[in-house]
Amino acid sequence: MYRDAAEYIRKKIDITPEIGIILGSGLSNIADLIDNPVIIDYADIPNFPTATVREHANRFILGTLSDKEVIVMQGRFHFYEGYELPKVVLPIRTMKLLGVDTLIV
Repeated sequence: MYRDAAEYIRKKIDITPEIGIILGSGLSNIADLIDNPVIIDYADIPNFPTATVREHANRFILGTLSDKEVIVMQGRFHFYEGYELPKVVLPIRTMKLLGVDTLIV
């Protein structure tokens, strides 16, 4: 499940993100600061769920932020929304497979 998601994303990008950022409510504008953004909707990624909160954009944005290659989650999902834990941790494990070694939550 994690490898399929990472392979799909890897085919869409030409960077290796070193930092993963999970944006909380009210912080989605940080994604506007990313240079050369590549936007990937969760719905297009194999095995990925979508957030049930209407305001969540449900997408990854990859690019450069302050000279660092990043992957940003714009929208997240939780165990209390009815997702099983393997689905809840799917984005984090996918980020790791893509090269992320620092996570900002």
